[in-house]
Amino acid sequence: SYGIRQRRDAINEPRAQVRGVKQDVMIRHMRADEAVRIKYDSKYAQSSNYWKNSIGMNKCIDSTGLIRQKADFEARIRHYQDSTGYLKGKLDFDLMSRLYNERIAVRRAMTVFTETFFRTNELASRALRAHNGSEVKGPENKKSKQYIEFADNSAEWDEALDKEVYAVLLKNYREQVDAKYLPDFYKTIDSRFGGDCAKYVDYLYANSMLMKSGKKIYINKKSFSKDLGVQMGLDIMSMYASLGEPLTASVDSIDVQEKYLCAAKIRMEEDMPHYSDANFTMRLSYGQVGGFMLNGKPSGYYTTAESIVEKMDKGDKVVDYFAEPIMKTLLSAKNFDPYTDKTTGKMQLCFLTNNDITGGNSGSPMFNGKGQLIGLAFDGNWDSLSGDIFFDSKLARCIGVDIRYVLFMMDRWGHADRLLKEIDAK
Repeated sequence: SYGIRQRRDAINEPRAQVRGVKQDVMIRHMRADEAVRIKYDSKYAQSSNYWKNSIGMNKCIDSTGLIRQKADFEARIRHYQDSTGYLKGKLDFDLMSRLYNERIAVRRAMTVFTETFFRTNELASRALRAHNGSEVKGPENKKSKQYIEFADNSAEWDEALDKEVYAVLLKNYREQVDAKYLPDFYKTIDSRFGGDCAKYVDYLYANSMLMKSGKKIYINKKSFSKDLGVQMGLDIMSMYASLGEPLTASVDSIDVQEKYLCAAKIRMEEDMPHYSDANFTMRLSYGQVGGFMLNGKPSGYYTTAESIVEKMDKGDKVVDYFAEPIMKTLLSAKNFDPYTDKTTGKMQLCFLTNNDITGGNSGSPMFNGKGQLIGLAFDGNWDSLSGDIFFDSKLARCIGVDIRYVLFMMDRWGHADRLLKEIDAK
């Protein structure tokens, strides 16, 4: 229960909060400019993936009362330990509770920190690479001539969006963490920019040598160490080390206790089957096609072309629903043969099964009982997102794209006649 509480409160919740702030800015700029949308479609999707995962996992943790369930199970193990003496003096629940409680505030701050400063904007990325990760060029025997250089990658990002994202994240970081977790450059924001993060960011983008693409940056000159962007990078690295130190210090002790806890669980339930962790292995998952009860009503087990067209109509308001006009034309067709389902008479896009799904499964083939490919797994419903720590067979569902929909898109949109002939789908 201690680790799950940490996951909910110190990892998932702050991750979702920070990414939500960032994505609000991204969406606004993406809606306003088609060129920006194209640049950031993939970046937004990557960010929103674990934003949704964090929200969904917390929803499941709370709705199933998972922390209470785990605490009750720990009480059973305590009773077993007291009655048998197994691992007496080694497995210490009070110690485990204290170790987790002592680190949860720092763990939360670390999540907010990494979500704010790592891979969120070009300025912070360059500030970090200036100290670690950039190739140092120039003569080895003449330090004054040694330099780094940032290639012009302006085609990959938008300055207005990038600046606003960072300014908003800096302000949010101050609001989300204790003052002792603020990097030293916040003192500069206060003393030179009146506490205005946007003014600070504007100044750095306009004046820091780090943002001068294609220019030699001599790393051993005084101008380098005096650059506010360079100083910011050092301050970020320093705070990262400070946050990491107490977390690292408790890892070994927690790992020992978790090891004893696992051993006690296995001994207490020695008559029950115990499965190894299948992550990062080749594995098969068995299940059946079918829906689940959603708010007291059957969810259905498939989606249709009509349903996605309805979402496309809302594309000007919901960025996730935006699609090129050709897609709406294709999916508004009256005849989808030979890709129509013979039973429902519909063009089925995606379907649900009760297979388990976890990270890394996207694209996994889904076969029927005859070994025929019927779809590709790519996601799970909200209720499956806690699957790594708790699997609810009544609610968790795997989402697969119907292979007939894939073939339809290859045919009507991709005009991949030679591939379709080679596949020779039946």
